[in-house]
Amino acid sequence: QVQLVESGGGLVQAGGSLRLSCAASGSIFTIDAMGWYRQRPGMQRVLVAAITFGGGTTYYADSVKGRFTISRDGAKNTLYLQINSLTPEDTGVYYCHAGATRFYPDDRKKYNYWGQGTQVTVSS
Repeated sequence: QVQLVESGGGLVQAGGSLRLSCAASGSIFTIDAMGWYRQRPGMQRVLVAAITFGGGTTYYADSVKGRFTISRDGAKNTLYLQINSLTPEDTGVYYCHAGATRFYPDDRKKYNYWGQGTQVTVSS
């Protein structure tokens, strides 16, 4: 099991910045990659940024490239999302996600873990 706890959301004016954090605990050694999803009101959850644990490869949705930066601190078991130049379209609940694999003698299983989400509201 992996537990994820987000923090850092809040109310910010357009053009401002925020840094979201996601503290991971539990079976961290099973994690393959982590990411941040955004869910706008009335819409589905969408991946905005991700990072692999093996090579540190990053992914960004086109809508956030150049403004969002994902990073991780292995020593602190914490994932970050630096968000700059915020716009009202960035408003939503941001969820931390971890994809993990557990290996068994004759099998392997994939798991998905989610945090509780942190609200980001950008005022115009």
